[in-house]
Amino acid sequence: MKAGIHPKYDTATITCACGATYETRSSRGSFGVDVCSNCHPFFTGKQRIMDTAGRVERFRKKYENQPAAATGKKVKQAKKAAKAAAAESAGEE
Repeated sequence: MKAGIHPKYDTATITCACGATYETRSSRGSFGVDVCSNCHPFFTGKQRIMDTAGRVERFRKKYENQPAAATGKKVKQAKKAAKAAAAESAGEE
């Protein structure tokens, strides 16, 4: 190895917001983190389930009275046929 070109690789203390500390080696030095394996919900088993059911229910409530959206070729043909029938009945009168 060439002398003088490599960074110092000293011991570092990683401190979590929950108070846990870890000793490791780093060229960065000591620093803090927001979550660690002691307090992260995935590792602790205390995962919060997001309340998406409320949003889904609100969506369903908003659109429950509206007819189902129909798309495609058959719907377009049915609309054209209805317009043609309406035009014929208006022309006959």
